Order: sequence, then C-alpha cells, then structure tokens
Amino acid sequence: MTHASRRNSIVLTNGAFPGLVGAVALAAVLQPAAAFAQDDPFSKFPLVIHCKSNETYHAFYISRISRSGVATYVASDRIAGTITLDGQAKAIGGAGGGSCVGKTLAELRASHQAYDLKP
Repeated sequence: MTHASRRNSIVLTNGAFPGLVGAVALAAVLQPAAAFAQDDPFSKFPLVIHCKSNETYHAFYISRISRSGVATYVASDRIAGTITLDGQAKAIGGAGGGSCVGKTLAELRASHQAYDLKP
C-alpha cells in the first residue's frame, strides 16, 4: 500500500541524478533572486505613504512601478496617486489628493508620511 502523501506525487527524474536536479533547481531559485535584488525598483520607493484628505487619513500602498519609473500607490475607496523618484506626488482621477499632492519623496519622508520596508 502506498502512503497517502506519495500517491499523487510527481516524480521528475525517476530517481536518476537527484543531486544534479537539486543543484540545478537551487541555482535557478538563487540566481534570479541575486540579480533581482540589484535591480529591484521597489527598494527605491516607500512601501506606504499616508495622506490626509477631507479630514480622513488614508494609507496608500505601492501597487506597481512602470518601466518609465512611475510608481502607483492605491488606498481604499478606489483612490490612487503616482510619484517618481525625482518628481512630485499626483492624484489620479480627481482634483483633490490631500496632504501628499505636490510633495517629493524626500519631502514625504521628511514629514514622516512615507514608510520604507526595512529587512
């Protein structure tokens, strides 16, 4: 009788060269991680930016970074904004935006409105 956890398992090599397969799999996992760490655009932007708008505080979380370097931040109520490394924060869709609009990342960090992820 086969053990229940092994009944549906997939065998990739039928036991041939298990050390080689493990080494190749490990290299595939570690190599992109090292390359990505050097080119990680998320390390340049804060994880969260908080702003006050209409007497309500909102936490905007980084959602994406375009190839051109524009970071998009989103919050509840389907509101969002963008910022670049050397530009100013802009609201998406509305004329409002609150206490973050027009500030640079340096200004948001100085006013303690931007929070970086530290390992």
